[in-house]
Amino acid sequence: MRIGVATEIKADEYRVALTPAGALELINRGHDVLIESGAGDGSAFRDAAYERIGAKIVTVDEVWETSELLLKVKEPVAAEYPRLREGLTLFTYLHIAADEPLTRALVDSGVTAVAYETVETGNGALPLLAPMSEVAGKLASQAGAYFLEKPFGGRGLLLGAVPGVEPGRVVIIGGGIVGYNAAIVALGLGAQVTILERSIDRMRHLEEVLSGRVTLLMSSTLQIAASVEGADLVIGAVLIPGALAPKLVTREMIAGMKSGAVVVDVAIDQGGCFETSHATTHTDPVYVVDEVIHYCVANMPGGVPVTSTRALTNATLPYVEAIAERGLHGAVAADPALAKGVNVIGGKITYQAVAEAHGLDYTPLADAL
Repeated sequence: MRIGVATEIKADEYRVALTPAGALELINRGHDVLIESGAGDGSAFRDAAYERIGAKIVTVDEVWETSELLLKVKEPVAAEYPRLREGLTLFTYLHIAADEPLTRALVDSGVTAVAYETVETGNGALPLLAPMSEVAGKLASQAGAYFLEKPFGGRGLLLGAVPGVEPGRVVIIGGGIVGYNAAIVALGLGAQVTILERSIDRMRHLEEVLSGRVTLLMSSTLQIAASVEGADLVIGAVLIPGALAPKLVTREMIAGMKSGAVVVDVAIDQGGCFETSHATTHTDPVYVVDEVIHYCVANMPGGVPVTSTRALTNATLPYVEAIAERGLHGAVAADPALAKGVNVIGGKITYQAVAEAHGLDYTPLADAL
């Protein structure tokens, strides 16, 4: 199979979808790997590194027009919509429940679109979202601590404080992979950490793995309001796979927070879980609403591409190999987890949460195939 890797052109996106090590594995299996010139530069992988292992360096036109399977990191932006075409399988993060124009472009083009973030195993795990969730969770506490500093508009608070001074209060909404990793870093900084979670079993697990160092509370509207009010840093870490994130923190709750407090919305890719959230970039990462700093960067792991690119390839490569060896139809027939990743095929939306988000028709994958 001809497998292409496109250069990311979304603002401040430095990751690449495949490392040279991953490319070599595919080449050794007899596949052709086409790398758009400069695709790996942001992750410290120069064209020469790919050429040395037998990949071919091509232009942007070649990679989009001749690839059978195209690997990306982020969803296509508007300038790339005309390149979508029938006969192409696109494998990337899509998050299209929060992006109707892209959804319609995918449907209209006839492309097959497989989303990393909705590949889901039988036990509910999201293996291709997990590594970036780990990175984003750790960055969330790191970013929050940074923007709490007074020169950046924050309260002027050190999360970990010093002996004799109360540490900062961090509230994390959601105890999944993002929330757990955010808690690890916040605890490492010395903060007081509270996690709001809906699953009692998950809270029991967090109690065990975090050795009782965090306060675990059942998430509810009243509890969120009470916890947010006293927090110095609030991290939104909720996820409904493939669907819009619920707006759990209202404008009224934001207005009741301390002046100079910080909120970090890791759910912004799925529309955000704060009513006051809108997407930002690494170049211009924050804005202020009601004297509360909002950090809503839509591609947080893109800021640490040397780490993120390696972690992403580690997770995606087995699925890329499966599609390359068996074709998409054979691969999804053999792996129900990968089948859940198919969001659009043949002009039909095959992921129900996406169709519901935009009021469009849903077609079960089996019928679409």
